[in-house]
Amino acid sequence: MDTAKLTEEIISGRRLTHGDDLSFLLECELGELCACADRLRQHFSGDRADLCSIINGRSGRCSEDCKFCAQSARHCTGIEEYPFLGKERILAECRHNEEQGADRFAIVTAGRRLGGDEFEKALEAYRTLSAETGVSLCASFGLLEEWQFTALREAGVSRYHANIETSRANFDNICTTHTFDDKLECIRRARSAGLEVCSGGIIGMGESWEDRIDMALTLAEQGVSSIPINALIPIPGTPLEGIERITEPDILRTAAIFRFIVPEADIRLAAGRNLMEGCGRRAFRSGVNSAITGDMLTTSGNRIADDIAMLRETGYTTRRDENA
Repeated sequence: MDTAKLTEEIISGRRLTHGDDLSFLLECELGELCACADRLRQHFSGDRADLCSIINGRSGRCSEDCKFCAQSARHCTGIEEYPFLGKERILAECRHNEEQGADRFAIVTAGRRLGGDEFEKALEAYRTLSAETGVSLCASFGLLEEWQFTALREAGVSRYHANIETSRANFDNICTTHTFDDKLECIRRARSAGLEVCSGGIIGMGESWEDRIDMALTLAEQGVSSIPINALIPIPGTPLEGIERITEPDILRTAAIFRFIVPEADIRLAAGRNLMEGCGRRAFRSGVNSAITGDMLTTSGNRIADDIAMLRETGYTTRRDENA
């Protein structure tokens, strides 16, 4: 397969599908693949980086058994536990990240589904954020009901985050308390309510390259707007604590592959960036155009100011540049 020729075909409208032989993506020389992915990134996304910051709205006591997660009540990780945060704390964090140059702000919670009084607190927080800040608002509260997605949109949320985590074939190896189809139905409900969807997964959990490619193809079929790529940081106390950490070349190849398969989406570096030199500097020339960042994060490895400085050096502009 001529990678440069395929790049131009994708720019002209071709899209890769489950029916294509995609083995060349694994055989192509990494530098060539990344350079072509960067060509696709420049065409479809330009040089404007998108930065999303998050706050953990409620910590611990999750009912699900995802093998990678520190917050599962089934694992002994010693994580801090607290109920849903008050809106003033959330507002203060959002304002800080906005001032630092973030484009988006998301409240995230672990658990099968946020409900009851805590969901009402979330809606109240979003109404406040919508009225008092200028960032785009995102949410990640698990497998919500249809009416909840509508309520979030009416409260000012524009995008919902719901990772599919891995391929359909590998999903049961990672989680057994909900299904891959539950994930896809969540995406369908969010889009039906008028929300954009951010959905990706985690690499380095023992999956195959075919699993990674299948995950990307599934996300393309779902029409997601943003794809976070998390590199697993094995957490003591979880079933994956002893797994070998993924290498930077594998992260770069994964990012490039995702750009080839879902060329119009934001390909977003997320957790595990500190496994890469310069917190992923090379990735931003390998198909990536966005990141999860924030001064309170522990898994991304970079603060907002550091990310903005790195992106400028790499040739990107950010919200901070537009507001200067």
